[in-house]
This record gives sequence, C-alpha cells and structure tokens, in this order.
Amino acid sequence: MRRAIGLTRDPPAPCTDPARAYLPVDGVARLVHGDLPAMLVGGVAALFLEMLHPHSMAGVAQHSRYRDDTLGRVGQTARFIAETTYGSVDTAQAAIARVRSLHEHVTGVADDGVAYAANDPHLLAWIHAAGTYAFLTSYHRFGPDRLDRGHADQYVAEMAQVARDLGAQSPPRSVDELHAQLQGFRAELRLSADARAARDFLLAGVSQGVVAATSYRLIVASALDLLPGWARELLDQPARPRWRAAALPATRLLGVVLRQAVAPVRPGAAS
Repeated sequence: MRRAIGLTRDPPAPCTDPARAYLPVDGVARLVHGDLPAMLVGGVAALFLEMLHPHSMAGVAQHSRYRDDTLGRVGQTARFIAETTYGSVDTAQAAIARVRSLHEHVTGVADDGVAYAANDPHLLAWIHAAGTYAFLTSYHRFGPDRLDRGHADQYVAEMAQVARDLGAQSPPRSVDELHAQLQGFRAELRLSADARAARDFLLAGVSQGVVAATSYRLIVASALDLLPGWARELLDQPARPRWRAAALPATRLLGVVLRQAVAPVRPGAAS
C-alpha cells in the first residue's frame, strides 16, 4: 500500500520526548496527519487548491518534474510532513532548511509577466493556508473522529509554527483566521494554462489496474468536494450531487479498509 502511493521509505521514528519534539507529542497535528485516508484525500484537495495561484503554479510548471516522477514528489512531500509533525526539533529544522534551500533555485517569471520566487513569504502563506485547510477539512469529513472547534483551532495554531519557520507571512492561528486568509487570496487566483494542464493531469491520475484506478477516482471526486464552491468554479469542476451521493460513502468505506492496513497514529504513540 505504501509503495503504491509513493511512500518507498520507512517513516522516521517519532520523537516522543516533549522536551525534544518539534510539535506537541499529544497535539492535534499528530492526530490529523496520522490518518492515511484523510491525508490522501486532503493531499489531493491541497494540490487542486494550490494550483489556482498562477505564481506558485508557474514555479511548479517551470521547475518540477511532476509528470515524470509523480510518486517521487508525493514521497518527498509525505516525508516533509512526517519529519515536521513527528520529528524532533533538529529533525524538523533540518527538513525545513532543506526545503528552503531547494526553493532558492525556484524563481522565474509567470505568464502575467510578474517575477515569482518560491521562498516569497506571500506565496508560502498561500501554500500553507491551502494545505492546512485541505487536511483539516478532509479529517473532519473522512477521519475516524471529528474535531471540536477548540481542537481545530489548535491544529491551525500548531501548523503555524511550521509555516513561520519556512518563512510564510502571517500564518493563521485559528480556523477563523485561516478562512479569512483564504478569502484574502481570492483576487489573485485563476486557472492559468499551467494550472489547467496540472488539473487535467491530476484528474487523469497515474494509477494502474481497475482497483487502484477506481480508488483514485473516488479520492479525486472527494477531494474536489472538499473545496470551497468558488475554488471548484475556478477549476471548472462544478459540484455533481449525484456523483457526490455515491462517491462520499464509497470513500469513507475505502478509508475503513485502509485503516485496517495502516492504523492511524495516535498522539504520543511511539509507532
């Protein structure tokens, strides 16, 4: 299962020492990020949302090999999330420094003639807000538990630490602040030509075999359903009530099956 989705390396051993851990060992981030089904749907939703900013999408299109090494990129992203969620301060800071170093070379000019840089605090804020929204919303809908408002705010606050260390501008610390920040970006978002190509690639997927391809279609449909209505409109992916009525229960069932293979990680757990 892990190899099929690009996770070819063993996950890092979690740091269970509160004095050494980067994020709280009993925190909400470890709960949310420890559920594979919710993270799969949330990860796809985050990609759909992130591609709507033409400058961040230009960086991906001009500097990424996402078409040639899709699973490799998934594995790298998963590794970063694991190291910053479950790692020690040293492990997390090394992962963050590695990403910032890679971002130093991701610069260029977008299709609107405006220069972009991956380490731009404003663009980092967009990527962070999109990912935080997607993972939190996916856990609410597909996770084994439902977070109350206090724990949802705590998740956003915990993730703000990662964003600050990456260099993001004013990361939100509550659900209300997160939604306000997403709204603040709306005037900058559109479906560029690069984003249209990435959308189509993501919709098509790279899964092989009937079971894998069907599971992927369920995940994609459920990921699109997580997005705000305005984001689906920009992606030219209107809501499909009949498809949703079938896809969402099927995705929840898929989640139950996946949890039998990969049990959710609980806060403070050593494995």
